[in-house]
Amino acid sequence: MGMSTGGDSGGMMSEINVTPFVDVMLVLLIIFMVTAPMMTTGMQVELPHADAPALPTDPDDQLVLSVTADGKYYINEHEFTIDELGPKLEAIARNNPDQDVFLKADGQVPYEKVAQLLAMCTQAGIARMGMVTQPGSEG
Repeated sequence: MGMSTGGDSGGMMSEINVTPFVDVMLVLLIIFMVTAPMMTTGMQVELPHADAPALPTDPDDQLVLSVTADGKYYINEHEFTIDELGPKLEAIARNNPDQDVFLKADGQVPYEKVAQLLAMCTQAGIARMGMVTQPGSEG
């Protein structure tokens, strides 16, 4: 393993034993595989139904502005008050002027709140907005 008992030089043989390293890496891989699905969290939003084609989007660049039935506001998974949303949206628009924002509102939310969020996005300088709905019509 670490020493050579014979050979020409008669000195120490320097080899790296990678078996413990591989064992540790496999354990870490298993831990991450088990815990990764548990890390995806979100808020429960009952989306309205609509017949519309899906938009081509890149999931990594999506910014989702959500409002739940109980009146909580989220940017992706981070909760904000209505007063905090304006400055946050302005900062987002300033840092990335081409940012697409997708509005995801619960079907029980009054239209006034949805219109208020759309106005906030427009005032913040966000030009591209989309509405998230469930595919198909409710029947």
